[in-house]
Amino acid sequence: MKKTTKKLIKGVIVSDKMDKTVVVKVERVKSHPIYKKKFTVSKNIKAHDEKNEFATGDVVEIEMVRPISRDKKFSVVNKVK
Repeated sequence: MKKTTKKLIKGVIVSDKMDKTVVVKVERVKSHPIYKKKFTVSKNIKAHDEKNEFATGDVVEIEMVRPISRDKKFSVVNKVK
């Protein structure tokens, strides 16, 4: 039996209007393969929030879990700030 560590991703909550779901904006820095210029790429990820305890603007950590619904494959672990 293999034990895997789950990767934590840090992001900012941009929406908390759904029940038990928050939308987290995750940004990362990417480099162009030829010109080597760095730029940011962002992605919105829906994450499960069981108790509706997080609000818009919170910086949170999310981790990958089993699929909860069609769009939700992440769960909010804790609040960073």
